Amino acid sequence: MVECEENGHYGRQASFDIADAALVLCDAHGRVESWPEGAERLLGHPAADVVGQSVTALLAPQDAERVPALAEECRARGGWSGPLTARRKDGGLVGVAVQLALVSDGTGRPHWLVAAVEALPLQGWTMSRPVMERMLMQTPVGMAVVDTDLRFIWSNTALERFGGGPGRQRIGRRLREVQPGLDSDALEAQMRQVLETGVPVIGHEHIGRPRSEPEQVRAHAMSFVRLEDGNGRPFGVCYTVTDITERYRNRQRLLLLDRAGQDIGRTLDVMRTAQELADVAVPDLADFVAVDLVDSVIQGGEPLTGPPGDAEMVALRRGGQQSAREGIPEAVIGVGDLASYHAWSPPIRALADGKSWRVEWLDPLGAEWAADIPGGRRARMRAMGLHTAMVVPIRARGTTMGVTSFFRSEQGEPFTEDDLRLAEEFVARAALCVDNARRYTREREAALTLQRSLLPHGVLEQSALSLATCYRPADELAGVGGDWFDVITLSGARLALVVGEVRGHGIGAIATMGRLRTAVQTLAALDLRPEELLAHLDDLVSRVSEEGSDPPGPDTGVVGTSCLYAVYDPVGRRFTAASAGHPAPAIVAPDGTASFAEVPVGPQLGVSGLPFEAVEVPVKEGSVLALYTDGLLAGVERGGPRGPAQQRLLEALTAPGDSLDALCESVIGTLVPERPFDDVTLLLARTRGLAPDRFASWELASDPAVVGRAREMAAAQLAEWGLVELEFTTELVVSELVTNAIRYGTGPIRLRLILEHTLICEVCDGSSTSPYLRHPRTTDEGGRGLFLISQFTHRWGTRYTTDGKIIWAEQLLG
Repeated sequence: MVECEENGHYGRQASFDIADAALVLCDAHGRVESWPEGAERLLGHPAADVVGQSVTALLAPQDAERVPALAEECRARGGWSGPLTARRKDGGLVGVAVQLALVSDGTGRPHWLVAAVEALPLQGWTMSRPVMERMLMQTPVGMAVVDTDLRFIWSNTALERFGGGPGRQRIGRRLREVQPGLDSDALEAQMRQVLETGVPVIGHEHIGRPRSEPEQVRAHAMSFVRLEDGNGRPFGVCYTVTDITERYRNRQRLLLLDRAGQDIGRTLDVMRTAQELADVAVPDLADFVAVDLVDSVIQGGEPLTGPPGDAEMVALRRGGQQSAREGIPEAVIGVGDLASYHAWSPPIRALADGKSWRVEWLDPLGAEWAADIPGGRRARMRAMGLHTAMVVPIRARGTTMGVTSFFRSEQGEPFTEDDLRLAEEFVARAALCVDNARRYTREREAALTLQRSLLPHGVLEQSALSLATCYRPADELAGVGGDWFDVITLSGARLALVVGEVRGHGIGAIATMGRLRTAVQTLAALDLRPEELLAHLDDLVSRVSEEGSDPPGPDTGVVGTSCLYAVYDPVGRRFTAASAGHPAPAIVAPDGTASFAEVPVGPQLGVSGLPFEAVEVPVKEGSVLALYTDGLLAGVERGGPRGPAQQRLLEALTAPGDSLDALCESVIGTLVPERPFDDVTLLLARTRGLAPDRFASWELASDPAVVGRAREMAAAQLAEWGLVELEFTTELVVSELVTNAIRYGTGPIRLRLILEHTLICEVCDGSSTSPYLRHPRTTDEGGRGLFLISQFTHRWGTRYTTDGKIIWAEQLLG
């Protein structure tokens, strides 16, 4: 043993075992004769560089000069000990505590034996082994040493607090024997890694249930360091354990709040938001969570206006639930079902008071839960072991919309006040999302109701066309748009098919859609050609835009609206269409081939004021016309006017189907995603030609003598159709219209009768002069013809053609 006195900045070195020292043998002249591994580890010099060299070369200059004096002192006193400054191989200096002794070999030759250990740069402090042992035993950090077989050879008192029994019972045993409830394989894998590599593991976090507290989950921070003997051979691992449970729980709470902020409220659907709330809380906070909402909240209505009475039963609807145990239902109530609670039960107390409720142990669940729900809920939940509970009201903006119930099983810890505060925090976040979804549901339902009122309420079956329609609004994030369709009955047994799309979403777009649909119906009543109708509609849009009277709303307005207007004539079996920025319709022939009609696409309404162009397309009987809005192709990859989206539409239209309605649903199901981000409108029409025996036409000379002949031919045709009861009024109409055509029009003159759902009489001439209805005085001798026609027929009117006009009148059958 050696005692070092103070010298310079090096302090007194505590006593050291000779086994810990580097032993160097020198000859009488101070030349190194042996250089062990311990000396090489201490100073870094290999033996080949040192053996045969003077020991003074290994010392700092000031200490090298002292070597002769130290040798004399050692001879005089029989030995010497003290601090010296040695030089490392890298040039650095290190303080060493040295013990010097004079020895001789068997021949009597003298040698110097030098024992050296590194001196600690601590001033005035000495630590003995007993002091070190007491410090290690009294530290609050759990410590243990295991051998290379991972069996305990030492542990301190603090480790007993982490389970496993007293230290003396650990000796010779492995961790899996001491703590069977922990993940011992993973911990021993860490120890083996440290033994093999020598790289320490610092701050390894372990979560488990220690033997001392099997009902609680604890978190520990563990560090592992390899221990080596004087020769550098590993003889074990020292590990430390620190309890970080509180820090771990705080971190988990923050992570749970962060996940709640990310995962709750991703949609504007009340039920989905409630389910997201349940999903977030399981299993990190509870083993079973049930979210019950006031039924009116799910429908977008207002919550309860006041607390329930003492004996009142309150009906809540299950908005969502989640369990930590897969496949085992913890409640007899399914999502979407009604759950009735007594007014005095905890959920309704929380609902009425707006305050949270917590109980540490429900054994057996308490009388307050006994009669809440029929079907054995109490027995079911007791059998599942759910007996510690919290009930937190879902409250936002001063109203309570429901309650969230949290349960833990028997194996878990009872809920604490910290758990209750955590539950209240993220339920409060979820409550804002639920209230936003409730408000949006109400507004969306109002928008949908308005839109349904503005769209056709069913399309009447026509003899000229079989019709099928489908409208699907955009999802809740995009909002309801301004798409519309219409089927308008025109004169001459013709039908107008209209599809339009207003830019933007919301109430403003719906209001604009209603205004434009009304305008189209008004213009269609004038029997305008498609390109003329769109021109008038374009003027209207431009005028409204200039007046700044667009309905308010983001990205909504009449400018930029698209519209397709097509007129089908069952007599000529053709349709005439014009487009204002709207996709061309598709045509499926009776043989199953599909193509797009070559309809020129003009500018959108209110954009440029350029004229529109109409084309006349002949179609075979039994063909299917498909008119649609752009949202139908929104979920399909685009690629130009005839890209993949359009090709998929044609393929969907040629799919086999039992009916037109089935084909309509099939096309929507194929092309439209589950949650479309744009409104989708599809109008299908299967053409029917008017049979030749359902109409008759005659060319008439411009001679007053043909008026009588015209009446006779009309009467004969009515007799053939079995409409003798309409003979008088029809002869009156024919006589008046033919006479006016001869008197005021130009040739040629044509008379046509059409029998559809009404009897239609048409007289065509080459003049563009329009007749007008007069109200003659009693003394007038003429001017009563159109007045009589208006009184005896259902309706009458004039439509213009490229070479003249047609005056028509309709009579109801029967």
